[in-house]
Amino acid sequence: MAKQEKIYILGHKNPDTDSICSAIAYADIKNRSNDGRKYIAKRAGQINEETEYVLKRFGVDAPGYLPDVGTQVRDMEIRETPGVPHSISIKDAWAIMKETNAVTLPITKEDGQLEGLITTGDIAKSYMDAHDNYFLSNARTQYRSIANTVEGKIVTGNGHGYFLRGKVVIGATLPEKLGEYLEEDDLVILGDRYEDHLCAIEENVSCIIVCNNAEVAEDIQEAATKNDCVIIRSPLDTFTIARLINQSIPVKHIMKKDNLITFQTDDFTDQIKEVMVKNRHRAFPVVNKHGKYIGTVSRRNLLGMKKKEVILVDHNERSQAVDNIEAAEILEIIDHHRIGSIETMSPIVFRNQPVGCTATIMHQMYVERNLEVSPAIAGLLCAAIISDTLMFRSPTCTHRDKMAAGALALVAGINIEEFAKEMFTAGSNLKGKTTEGIFYQDFKRFTTEQVNFGVGQISSMNQDELLSLKKRLIPFMKKECGKNGITMVFIMLTNILEETSEIICYGDGSGRLVEDAFNVKEENGGYILPGVVSRKKQLIPEFITALQQNS
Repeated sequence: MAKQEKIYILGHKNPDTDSICSAIAYADIKNRSNDGRKYIAKRAGQINEETEYVLKRFGVDAPGYLPDVGTQVRDMEIRETPGVPHSISIKDAWAIMKETNAVTLPITKEDGQLEGLITTGDIAKSYMDAHDNYFLSNARTQYRSIANTVEGKIVTGNGHGYFLRGKVVIGATLPEKLGEYLEEDDLVILGDRYEDHLCAIEENVSCIIVCNNAEVAEDIQEAATKNDCVIIRSPLDTFTIARLINQSIPVKHIMKKDNLITFQTDDFTDQIKEVMVKNRHRAFPVVNKHGKYIGTVSRRNLLGMKKKEVILVDHNERSQAVDNIEAAEILEIIDHHRIGSIETMSPIVFRNQPVGCTATIMHQMYVERNLEVSPAIAGLLCAAIISDTLMFRSPTCTHRDKMAAGALALVAGINIEEFAKEMFTAGSNLKGKTTEGIFYQDFKRFTTEQVNFGVGQISSMNQDELLSLKKRLIPFMKKECGKNGITMVFIMLTNILEETSEIICYGDGSGRLVEDAFNVKEENGGYILPGVVSRKKQLIPEFITALQQNS
């Protein structure tokens, strides 16, 4: 059965409530289309306190973390060559390799852990190098395996025992001379002569193989049982048995077990490609994170590997997207921001609307497709709209946002004003969070022709808390500026109730940019911007205009 195709739906890095909740809702919408594919909501960063509160409030699990969408080994066609125990014979291993058309056979333990490898070359080498007639005993070969290899049946003795000492002898001489060639614990290949059978028993050999299905006398069987001698009766002739018997040794004796080159399913293909080039093996074993064997991959599989397929929500700029987005295939983008820098290889569905929140677009999609939205998802989408529009105070808020929030609140069974107060209180509770965690919880990077800069936003209903954060963040900003090519850093400290933001910044020209964009002067280490609460609609456009005018 073919594996179900997986499509990942992701918001931006440092996700906010809209980014998380819209991904969850769109996965629900797409999965209900029943197109045969599985849509999975993921997140590209850690969830903040506000979003965590919203998810718990409506009983929805957080999406799994997907920090990188580069092509991994799991995205390749992994050949499910079966793993075999180290006890099977070379003959059986060869049969499996022929049946599966494999040149490499993994050896696994009972718990599935990879133990070793054998190749067709290893088998050929073992066969050609078998000049020592102690080869079978040195390999601790099981009698049952010997019998199976020569297509024989065990007449007497313990087939589960092992040939541990002695050499392999062909009894091609007179009975009176045979004893001169035999020693205790040897394995001897004989014909149908009674005298030869008796001689071998008297010399205390450990195993007798009788050719051509020759009969073994009752008294010989009794004597063999008494002496713990295994008798195997084979339909094959002496020459064929002699030619095949070395194939009975266990693969453990010839397998490679040291310095094995393995790949994990989470390894990225650009890394394993270099290893494959340096080590010209035909196949490489793949294990999971627990070391359990899954299958094999080859250089040929690199040619047919499939990129991860993703749908982006609440962003369309490469700098804000999950790592390695250029290595993935973008199928759709659903967003409400300015059109940014992401490029695609082929045409995609791109829905971009001038509303205050991606969740508003999600609500429209439920209506357009005549899909009933569950109370839980209605609660998530309503929370996202309240969060992104600062309870309709943001200039980004539209009539559509208000109408969508009202309709969703009815389905979710919540009072918007009461819920908003609870949510913003939970989101502004920053006790116990590190300065780094606060700084990056809602931080976005922007790229223009003139400069790369980053803007974070922290919203609270408590002005004293914002002033306390200001003291913590200013020295941290100085340390972070310059990382990842960002030359200017800005933080919006937004008072939701007063609908005012204070901008603190660091970096060459950062203060001048705020002054040029808003015609304000610095006060106590920051810039007060009354009525400015939206990064997207009020801050970024003014910054970009000022940068263009000064270039």
